[in-house]
Amino acid sequence: MKDFLKFTLATIVGIVVSSVLLFFISITVMFSMLYSSDSEVQVRENSILKLDLKGTLSERSQENPFTMLMGNDYEACGLDDMLASIRKAKENENIKGIYIEASNMTSNGYASLKEIRDALADFKESGKFIVAYADTYTQGLYYVSSVADQVMLNPQGMLQWSGLASTPMFYKDLLEKVGIEMQFFKVGTYKSAIEPATSMKMSDANREQVTDYLTSMWSQITADVSASRGLSVEELNKAADRLLLFQPAEESIKCGLADTLIYKNDVRDYLKQKVGIDKEDDLHMLSLHDMLNVKKNVPKDKSGNIVAVYYAHGTIGSMMGGSDEGIEADKVIRDLRKLKEDEDVKAVVLRVNSPGGSAYDSEQIWYAISELKKEKPVIVSMGDYAASGGYYIACNADTIVAEPTTLTGSIGIFGQFPNLEGLSKKIGVSFDVVKTNVYGDFGLPTRSMNEGEKALMQAYVNRGYDLFLTRCAEGRGMSKEAMDQIAQGRVWTGTRAKELGLVDELGGLDKAIEIAIEKAGIDAYTLMSYPAKKSAWEQLKDFNAGSYVKAQLLQGEVGRLYRQIEAIDQLQPEDAIQARMFFEPNIH
Repeated sequence: MKDFLKFTLATIVGIVVSSVLLFFISITVMFSMLYSSDSEVQVRENSILKLDLKGTLSERSQENPFTMLMGNDYEACGLDDMLASIRKAKENENIKGIYIEASNMTSNGYASLKEIRDALADFKESGKFIVAYADTYTQGLYYVSSVADQVMLNPQGMLQWSGLASTPMFYKDLLEKVGIEMQFFKVGTYKSAIEPATSMKMSDANREQVTDYLTSMWSQITADVSASRGLSVEELNKAADRLLLFQPAEESIKCGLADTLIYKNDVRDYLKQKVGIDKEDDLHMLSLHDMLNVKKNVPKDKSGNIVAVYYAHGTIGSMMGGSDEGIEADKVIRDLRKLKEDEDVKAVVLRVNSPGGSAYDSEQIWYAISELKKEKPVIVSMGDYAASGGYYIACNADTIVAEPTTLTGSIGIFGQFPNLEGLSKKIGVSFDVVKTNVYGDFGLPTRSMNEGEKALMQAYVNRGYDLFLTRCAEGRGMSKEAMDQIAQGRVWTGTRAKELGLVDELGGLDKAIEIAIEKAGIDAYTLMSYPAKKSAWEQLKDFNAGSYVKAQLLQGEVGRLYRQIEAIDQLQPEDAIQARMFFEPNIH
């Protein structure tokens, strides 16, 4: 018995010690991977930049040490890194071209994809080639790839080109079945954020605005592809109506959307021909990460001038807990104050990619931007979304730049209070109340609001809309009456927003930076991004297992459905008044 206990104890101690050692070894390996990957990369002659388009496209890249350690297939690709790599490849004489492998990259919209496409078009002006290949092209990745000199498709592959559709989800009947009543108060004929909980189909106003912005987006997409492929818009629409996804691959060639049918195994030999090397020679391909570590042969700026690019992406609120995927009002305000006080910062480009959120927090950020604007130029660059609260924080900038396919506007607000009385009865729970004053139990989800409370809430929402309207009108130099005509919660594309005076210029982040430099009146400068990306150690320190599983794993697996679940999760009771775009546009 003593021997048994002795051996058992020894085994337990061995397991514990081994686990501890394994943990420290894993951490050591992880850090060595991180730091070794940052070593400078030398570009050999006749090299090619490979853009492997897979995973999820985000505004900024952020290496996750846990993903690297666990070998997770899910990847997040930063738009910032992709654009920087394409610019570097254009300037490096040893890089002869770009090879796009269009796997399966999801994005929040077509504005980010257009930025990549425009960067690739600019790359082609250097005289270098671009070749694209896919087993199956999604429509978004075909849009990017169509700028290539050669669009290649697997002989047994598929190409999706079917037009755009929006399929919002409605759950009013579900709420009724479980006994939940959502009490909403809104301003804006087109403010459709509440519709999923109050209806089982689109309102006429919502259908009107969705039809308008889908048509505008599709017009831009077909115009771009038409210019690259030498096809008329009419021909592209005919091809879309054939649903090429289920046609033989040869049909994509006949329609002019692709150039060559080729197996992936043979693409490497084709690329060797393009750079002028023999089949037996090695083909040097640089990944996106390799390109970031290629030293740029540009003299270091000694002026001390800084043009700051501040990224504000995600839902606006105070309950983000420092999340990289949300705009935490308090943090943004602190950061903008620091940029205001930093004399070396000569201009600020605010990169907004947000469907909105808390109306209160949007107002606080608006004020911080107004104060910053007193000291230096503030230029807004809009990403896929800059709507509702996202437009609120942008409206007072010196200049607003949006992509033609950006979704913006949605100037309107709504309030929400749940009533769980029906659910309580279904599960056999009841509530009673004792109160000292008439509204002592206001806002509690245990009963329906009375008419007096509803009137007060609607008046409160009306005041919020009037303030929102005032901010936008003053920022854009319009009367409130004129702004109200294009507000009412209506969503516009960047193209339409420019026509209406909601934005000033069409273009991407580079365009906004050019304007910021011009307004600052500087020749020499250093471009710096804010807030600073978290180091590996900071990520380890702030690691939250639940957030990792939700943001890294679920997002990669369930895609668009994840964003719908996330939107519900972010509707905090503390932020009952929302300046938020409709629930989820679901653009396919």
